[in-house]
Amino acid sequence: MSEAPTTSRAPAWLRLLPLALIAALFVALIASGALKALSLASLERHREELTGFVTLHPIASVAAFFGVYLLVVIACAPGPAVLTVASGFLFGPLLGGSVTLVALVSGGSIVFLACRTAFGDWAAHRAGPIIARIEAGFARNALAYLLALRLMPVAPFFAVNLAAGLARVRLGAFVLATVVGSAPSAFIFASLGAGLSGLFKRHAKLGVELALRPDIALPLMALALLALAPPLWRLWRGRLTGSVARTGGV
Repeated sequence: MSEAPTTSRAPAWLRLLPLALIAALFVALIASGALKALSLASLERHREELTGFVTLHPIASVAAFFGVYLLVVIACAPGPAVLTVASGFLFGPLLGGSVTLVALVSGGSIVFLACRTAFGDWAAHRAGPIIARIEAGFARNALAYLLALRLMPVAPFFAVNLAAGLARVRLGAFVLATVVGSAPSAFIFASLGAGLSGLFKRHAKLGVELALRPDIALPLMALALLALAPPLWRLWRGRLTGSVARTGGV
């Protein structure tokens, strides 16, 4: 469900401040060039240094990784997918997937709340048909719609956060849908990273034959199944709509 619009007594500059900080963080990340280091090649080059630090400082390394991931999500910057692979590479599929999932939910909720605080009333009273189109899917069943968007990679993660904020979705529904919907991809990508870690440790060369290895093939198969979610969802919705129409339902 969506929340009814509320009238905020805070001045406009104060309501826009969180979004301004997010924009500034995005510009800073891009300008610093730090995002260019987010690649599998970079992980391979610095494997020994990274794994050595994790071994010596397990808690600090998890905290530092969580902080970096959280900043990237809050800044709406590119890189979460590579970072999720890196989480499995550094911490294994279970811990790595868990850390990234918590960071995704925390960062996404911050962006969601910032957008809803800044533009919720303005969107409700002035945007008219523009926001009405964005809100249409949420109005029927916000939880189911959000869950479908999270499970099916049809929209960028940050775009869903912003759209949900504009549509004034309830925070509880947003968090629940993000946890359930983001968990599969988080653990799949982390499992893929864990498999790559073993390959890099043995100095194996990346090639087509690696797709036959179970630690690589299984996460790839899971990703392929996840990629099939959008057409299967549309097929199911089409059949459901047709069945309702034939039975005279609404």
